[in-house]
Amino acid sequence: MGKIIALLRAINVGGTGKVAIADLRKLVEDEGFTAVKSYIASGNLVFEGAGKPEALEARFEAAAAKGLGLKSDWILRTPAEWTAMIEANPFVAFSKATPSKYLVTVFKTEPDPARLGEVAAMATFGEEMKLVGRALYVCFPEGSGNSKLAGAAIEKRLGARGTARNWNTVLKLAEMADVKL
Repeated sequence: MGKIIALLRAINVGGTGKVAIADLRKLVEDEGFTAVKSYIASGNLVFEGAGKPEALEARFEAAAAKGLGLKSDWILRTPAEWTAMIEANPFVAFSKATPSKYLVTVFKTEPDPARLGEVAAMATFGEEMKLVGRALYVCFPEGSGNSKLAGAAIEKRLGARGTARNWNTVLKLAEMADVKL
């Protein structure tokens, strides 16, 4: 039995994928997991249970589609994987200075690193990025609101589905999962 961090893609953002977070917590509990906690309403959960993240992703996706009518990718990580992602942070100074303007896209599968140049070509406003494993770290000096680096455009170019979280959220989920940094 261990902690699991779950990120749901595209829920309760801009009117899409609307679901009550209490319903998501109940769904996870109904699947036999315990100590379910959520953070903000955009699909961030931490809970306890057993199973490999990849197998659990499919299980939760099916349960959410059946029980809530929610079709959303579930991206799960263990605390060890979350720690490794935090420790791989290539832009430490930027993440500390402006955590709300520093986003990490966590991918379900390994993106194609050979195609990162296609994403970098879309960068404006001094944006910098680096792909490390299944995470894309992006600095948005002017904020992400006007950037051309939208999630769907990144996914299309890298050939993998993912969901982005700002650095504040990344660190809060680490705290909730009792990750020691």
